[in-house]
Amino acid sequence: MIRILLVDDQELICQCLRAMLNLESDLEVVGVANNGKAAIQQVAALQPDVILMDIRMPVMDGREATRVICQQFPDAKILVVSTFDEDDYITHSIRAGAKGYLLKDMPVEELAQAIRLVYRGYSQMGPGLMEKMLYGMLNDTSEERPELAELTPREVEVLNLIGTGCTNREIAQQLYIAEGTVKSHVTHILNRLNLRNRAQIAIYANSVKQAC
Repeated sequence: MIRILLVDDQELICQCLRAMLNLESDLEVVGVANNGKAAIQQVAALQPDVILMDIRMPVMDGREATRVICQQFPDAKILVVSTFDEDDYITHSIRAGAKGYLLKDMPVEELAQAIRLVYRGYSQMGPGLMEKMLYGMLNDTSEERPELAELTPREVEVLNLIGTGCTNREIAQQLYIAEGTVKSHVTHILNRLNLRNRAQIAIYANSVKQAC
């Protein structure tokens, strides 16, 4: 059973999501918070598997709540579900540690599947949002990438393959190395580029390609 925390200041949306998601045999909404500050408290108390996070909320917005939660609970899996698709919101949410960004007008069946995939470690982006996110990243990033010099040639290969969406197993098969070795390379990439998660590696890899 995947335990879910809903974070949204609109009570009707929370009630609807709770009712629809609880119909899924493997999903359970275990708590609701109406702002980011309350969400942090709920995460500490409930230890949910996946957090559905809104962006615009009173007291503390979703971006700041995501940043704090990911710092205090490194294993937290946050999936932003918002009405707003501005590249600034998307970019800052992923940078804060969110595993994905979806829009509220998506079918509930697709949301349920996205929750399952995020729970399993995959990143999820709504249609067209990856392009917006990369645009935001490119605007905030200088053309020079001196940090790339910190990576070994093999780590650069792994970085590029993550940018294409390859899993660790697929990377291992393409580079003829053990899957455990790939995991070690991913850890080194995160540390050397000061990134938080695999989604950020993918963003970084694609932003480098776009800038070239």
